[in-house]
Amino acid sequence: MLLVSTSAESSFVKPPKPPKSPVSPQCDRYHHGDLRQSLIDAAIELIQTSNVDQLSLREVARQVGVSHNAPYRHFPDKEALLSAVAEQGFQRLRLATENALVGTSSNSAERLRAIGSSYVQFAIQNPMYYRVMFSEYNRRQDEALKAAMAQSFAVLFMVIQEGQAIGYFRLGDPRLMAQTAWSLVHGIAMLTIDGQLPDFDGEEFDRFLQVSTQMLIEGFVIRC
Repeated sequence: MLLVSTSAESSFVKPPKPPKSPVSPQCDRYHHGDLRQSLIDAAIELIQTSNVDQLSLREVARQVGVSHNAPYRHFPDKEALLSAVAEQGFQRLRLATENALVGTSSNSAERLRAIGSSYVQFAIQNPMYYRVMFSEYNRRQDEALKAAMAQSFAVLFMVIQEGQAIGYFRLGDPRLMAQTAWSLVHGIAMLTIDGQLPDFDGEEFDRFLQVSTQMLIEGFVIRC
């Protein structure tokens, strides 16, 4: 005789628990705290090849390989993400200008010329990145972005101050002089990436940049 239990406990067989899904690399990175950087990197990659106005958090999430809601853990909107992109851009620009000073002599003119050249080259090599840095997306002015902008400007400011301290550059407000220098190279950078300058070849453009910065330097140098 076949005996069938009537107890509630034995009236059904519990299905086996499904195996745990392995944690995806993207989720693992998120739990290690670098999803924010992955989103920034993806945004930078996307804006290098497309119109920044067309960028969306959903597209960035797809690029990283996470759910479309994941970016909102770090960025409430696209503007906040692009503000972070601008912040990182200023950090990289600062490194580029600092590296340009490595190996230069103590000559203030040479150091100012090196900064100007590296600044323009950074813009040419990263045109869409550069546009974000100087667009409405940097006007959110959160503390991190303001600090990155100030640190980037400080490299130029320091060279002006050094030149004044040794009596090479004329006395005056070093901040205004640094802003004058920045205005020159920023204008050249924007005109270049907008295609508004003549179609120079490499050597011609280098000469143009040298002449421009030399004219600026001559206005700064003390004449006996």
